[in-house]
Amino acid sequence: MKNINIDQFRYDGTNSLKLKKTPTKIDDVYEDDEHYEAILRQQAAEIDKWQERMYANNRYGLLTVFQALDAAGKDGTIQHVFTGTNPAGVRVYSFKRPTEQELDHDFLWRSWRELPERGTIGIFNRSYYEEVLVVKVHPEILTQSQRLPEKTTDDLDKLFKQRYRAICEMEKFLYHNGFPTIKFYLHVSKEEQAERLIERIEDPEKNWKFEEGDVKERDFFDDYQKAYEDCINETATDHAPWYVIPADDKKNMRLLVGQIVISELKKLPITKPTPDEKRFKELQKLISVIRAQ
Repeated sequence: MKNINIDQFRYDGTNSLKLKKTPTKIDDVYEDDEHYEAILRQQAAEIDKWQERMYANNRYGLLTVFQALDAAGKDGTIQHVFTGTNPAGVRVYSFKRPTEQELDHDFLWRSWRELPERGTIGIFNRSYYEEVLVVKVHPEILTQSQRLPEKTTDDLDKLFKQRYRAICEMEKFLYHNGFPTIKFYLHVSKEEQAERLIERIEDPEKNWKFEEGDVKERDFFDDYQKAYEDCINETATDHAPWYVIPADDKKNMRLLVGQIVISELKKLPITKPTPDEKRFKELQKLISVIRAQ
């Protein structure tokens, strides 16, 4: 993989995001398809190694959050980046529209239930961030569908400030309990999104991914950009950073995400598990026992 500074995509509250000035495409970090596949395999092996160490250490977990507009490539990125990781070491959860049961609870409730255990990597395909994104673009969801007290929805600006703060407190709590959070916004251009939606229509095997509502939502493209910009600026912290990934090239996007996941795993104070000298000697004695059986 070509040398690239992944910190340029990182937002931790010290720098302000302006999405209109943020690229959706960068120079390729791979030379050709063969090179891309080789890097992907190498990254997969590295993620698997660090997840195994994290599992053996059993003190930490990692939560990865993927957010994006329709057709930005969340599913494919998750599939390719984590394809080589032991399935027992990852927990993938895709958040859909809230169910009746979920609407009967606070907006963070359903996310708490799906958090990863120690030793595992949690992968949220969409997340609690939908509650400061979709509902900000479509506030009628808050006022008509979420059963909130009327007084709560009288001042929506205040409500979103409270939700940003609640999210930050949640991620801070997770961090202090051994579960750092890294958040990815896959930044796709409107033009590239259009091409991918058309591809879903033209390819019969991809029709199932297409919803008529995706076309309608494109009318709100700029509104979503503003909602994401506000959200990232309000919730980016050093212990739960956002990474804004150029998403117009899927291969670039996957390699960047993979490199960032490896970098964040390496920051955890976990080492390769090694038995103490006494334990090691005891295990050596068992070799002859096994061979004699």
